[in-house]
Parts: sequence; C-alpha cells; structure tokens
Amino acid sequence: MKVILKEDVKDLGNMGTVIDVANGYGRNYLIPKNLAVEANPKNIKKLEHEKNIILAKAKKIRKSAEDAAEDLSKLSIFIEAQSGEEDKLFGSVTSKDIAEEIAKHGIDVDKRRIILEEPIKRLGSYEVAVKVHQDVSAHVKLEVRKAGSEDTEE
Repeated sequence: MKVILKEDVKDLGNMGTVIDVANGYGRNYLIPKNLAVEANPKNIKKLEHEKNIILAKAKKIRKSAEDAAEDLSKLSIFIEAQSGEEDKLFGSVTSKDIAEEIAKHGIDVDKRRIILEEPIKRLGSYEVAVKVHQDVSAHVKLEVRKAGSEDTEE
C-alpha cells in the first residue's frame, strides 16, 4: 500500500514522502493515527500544492531572519559589571544579560539563541554568536566594562 506521510515517522520517512508500507500497517496504524493518508491521485496533487506553500513560507522566514542577522551584525553593545583584581568579574555575563542589552536597541532575541562558547568572566571585547534561524546566525560585538568607568557610551 502506498501512503503519503503527513508527519515525520521515525525509521520510516519524513513528512511529504510517498512510501510503500504493508497494508495492515497503513490501514491499522498510520492512517488512524493521522500520520499518513493513502496515496491516490487527489492526495498527491494536494501534497504538491502544500509543498509549494510550505516552501514559499520557509523562504519568507529565512529572508526575514537574514535581515535580522544583518541588523544584529551592525550592533555593538556595552555591559558594565563589577570587577576585582586582574579584571576578573564578580560572577559572569550571561546570555540573559546580553539579550536584555540587545533588547534596549529594539531587537528582541531569545536568550536561548545566544551562544556563549564559555562564560564571560573578564572585562574586554567579545564576539557573541546569535542564532537567528536554524541556518542563519549573526555576531554581535560585546564590550564588558568596569562598572563606574567614565568612558561609557550609550
């Protein structure tokens, strides 16, 4: 029996794939659980139409992600932190701190999308990666300054 998968099924295939399965598996499991539909000409034509819509939507989302990444790449942010000897911070600069600072510039970024290779525990300049989309990322310039320093620019 040929079926079109409506969802990703582990060890079977991805959504939109036309596969050949045993009659019982298709009729008793895949179709009742709404994981697949029978591959008849009407359903195949419908699948092609839905694929075109999904591709157009994905292209639009990627374009907006690339625009957001371009805006983020131009951004330089400054964070003031308390520090002690040898420019070591009391604590560290977290992705939450970075997300809040980016939000002050009018760009909302989820803190889970900020990728820190290691905790920021010293004063200085850093390049911080922000994953805007699964294929698109940007780098934000971050400068961690000593709290109370005179050369702050905001």
